[in-house]
Amino acid sequence: MRVLVTGGAGFIGSHIVDALVARGCQTAVLDNLSSGRMENLDPRVNFYKGDLRDENFVRETLKSERPGYVIHHAAQIDVQSSVDWPAEDAAINVIGTINLLEACRSCGVKKIVYASSAAVYGNPRYLPVDEKHPLQPMSGYGISKHTVEHYLAVYRTLYNLDFTVLRYANVYGPRQDATGEGGVVAIFTDRMLRGRRVKIFGTGKQTRDFIYVGDVVNANLSALTGGGGGIFNVSTGMPTSVNELFDTLKEITGSTPEPEYCPARPGDIEHSYLDERAAASGLNWRAQTGLAAGLLETVKYCRHAANNTFNN
Repeated sequence: MRVLVTGGAGFIGSHIVDALVARGCQTAVLDNLSSGRMENLDPRVNFYKGDLRDENFVRETLKSERPGYVIHHAAQIDVQSSVDWPAEDAAINVIGTINLLEACRSCGVKKIVYASSAAVYGNPRYLPVDEKHPLQPMSGYGISKHTVEHYLAVYRTLYNLDFTVLRYANVYGPRQDATGEGGVVAIFTDRMLRGRRVKIFGTGKQTRDFIYVGDVVNANLSALTGGGGGIFNVSTGMPTSVNELFDTLKEITGSTPEPEYCPARPGDIEHSYLDERAAASGLNWRAQTGLAAGLLETVKYCRHAANNTFNN
């Protein structure tokens, strides 16, 4: 199987690349390295540095590789940036993806697996949020992610380019960046390992659906051959409060400082977790990693990375 992974040097994408290589797939990566890192990449993959907004680059990359399948993770993922610079967000996430779809169409790609987001749902009207939940994104990021889902449906109808959409909950795990739009797990872990206080906005009773990156990888592998034309939540289906997350990480890291509670941020959603049952039936996939086990692996990785940085 020949697979191209866009954003394959990034947090989630690089783990997918590792799994594809382990399966013996001929794997290529397209990434502009704006947030991805070369050290995340297996040296056996073919790497193409460039931007999705460069139509010619995208087309020539696919002509060179002739992949049967594309896993699309390259994106602008900073919610606040999408609010501050909506045109740039749309240029990367929408126009860039259209360039990719056109290249897929002209190069005979069979299927594209698309990394979408729970951000398409907006403020939940009911819990758990299933795939039939009304879509009311609250940021340019959520809008751009949802817009691409429509393009995928059109390309399947017009050009027989199959797709599977995966709407991610809060993904965490090794290689996640603790800076910028880094997830709360990465931020908490980084601060705890440095002996610093963690900031919790609001009461800490707000809940999220935290899913380990290894489970997300398995969902992508399942989607390569399953769930054609489908949209699936990739989640645990279980809510975890920010306070619970803090307590678990505190125990794992041995951190002693208590959290600093700050005023809630305007627009923050109080409770959110996704219904995972459609993926269980449509992809034969379920999350297998419990929160404590996933956090333990994450802390191990962060400790190792910190030690290497210190020793170098």
